[in-house]
Amino acid sequence: MQGIKDKIRTIPDFPKPGILFRDITTLLLDPQGFRKTVDELVQIHMSSRIDKIAGIEARGFILGGAVAHQIGAGFLPIRKKGKLPHTTIAEDYDLEYGTDTVEIHADAVSPGDQILLIDDLVATGGTAAASIRLLERAGATVIGCSFVIDLPDLGGRARLEQMGQRVQTLCAFEGE
Repeated sequence: MQGIKDKIRTIPDFPKPGILFRDITTLLLDPQGFRKTVDELVQIHMSSRIDKIAGIEARGFILGGAVAHQIGAGFLPIRKKGKLPHTTIAEDYDLEYGTDTVEIHADAVSPGDQILLIDDLVATGGTAAASIRLLERAGATVIGCSFVIDLPDLGGRARLEQMGQRVQTLCAFEGE
């Protein structure tokens, strides 16, 4: 997927020195690049039963909403703590500097729902792993995880695969 990778901007030293931030806004701004990205995320799952796409805040909303529309599934936002207005269920996860929390509405998942998790990037896999645990606690079956970008040196993909997940990525930035 070199064409997609070429449309992703790298911003050095953001949000702190030594980090190379992979900015997909340049990809989203390109009509052909955005369409190709969504088409690729949809293609591998065309034969799967998917009830809902779960998108992780915030770039996962953009991609997940487009994929949900394409395949005729519902869209379930996974938000950071305190952003949802109704009764929620939550899952905490560790960060290198503390903890964070993801939430969904308590009534967003029906037992047995088949859910595809989508976000822009998998790094350490912490947010995605917490999202999977949250969805499974709610009664869903997570059938896979799709990301535009993999940062393989940070081990997130392997972490999710160790959880039994099928992981799809469209491009990788190795050694970074």
